Amino acid sequence: MTEDSLVAITPVVVASDLEKAYAQGLFPWSGRPAHWFCPHPRAVFELEKIHFPRRLLRLVRKKSFHITYDTAFERVMRRCQEHHRECWIDDDIVRAFCDFHAMGYAHSVEVWQDGDLVGGLYGVHMGRMYAGESMFGRVSNASKVAFYHLVKKLESLEVELMDAQVLNPNTERFGAVEIPRQVFLERLALALRDGIQSRSWRET
Repeated sequence: MTEDSLVAITPVVVASDLEKAYAQGLFPWSGRPAHWFCPHPRAVFELEKIHFPRRLLRLVRKKSFHITYDTAFERVMRRCQEHHRECWIDDDIVRAFCDFHAMGYAHSVEVWQDGDLVGGLYGVHMGRMYAGESMFGRVSNASKVAFYHLVKKLESLEVELMDAQVLNPNTERFGAVEIPRQVFLERLALALRDGIQSRSWRET
C-alpha cells in the first residue's frame, strides 16, 4: 500500500460507519481508534477467472463438510480472531461487525464437520459488491472449501466486484490481482448503482 492508503481515523468503529465506509471503498483495520483504509493499489478477485483445482472440486463433491450461511457469524469472527493472532480483529471490530451482520450487510460462510465449526469466512455484501474480510480453517482444506462456496454464492447473487482489499500470500494464492485505486472506485460505483440494500444469505 502507498502512504496515502490511510484516509481517516475515528475514535471507534460502529456499524453505521461501516455502511458509509464500504460504500466509499473504505474498510477498518483496528476498532479503537478506528483506522480506515482505501489502498492503492487495490486487490480484487475477478470471479470469472477463478478456477478451482480438481482436487478441491473432488473434495467438494464428496460432501465431507456441511456448509451453512449466516448461522454462526460471531463464532466465525472469533475463530478468525484466534486463527490470526495479533491481527486487526479486536473486540471492537467484532462488536461492530456483529451489529453490521444484524443490519443484513455482513455475512458468513460456515464449514462444519461432525458438528464442529472447522472453517469459515466472513465479509460485506452491498449491492453487487462483496468485500472479503477474513477466513480460517482448523482442518485441512476447510478454508478452501469455504472459499469455493463463497464464490458460488456470489455468482448466484450476481456480484460484479469482489474486493480482496490488500494482496497477500493468502489472497494471491486464491487468485487475487491488483488494480489502481481509481479503477476500483469506478467499479464500486457501478456495483452500487442499484443501491446498497441488505439481505440474509440464509434465504438465497
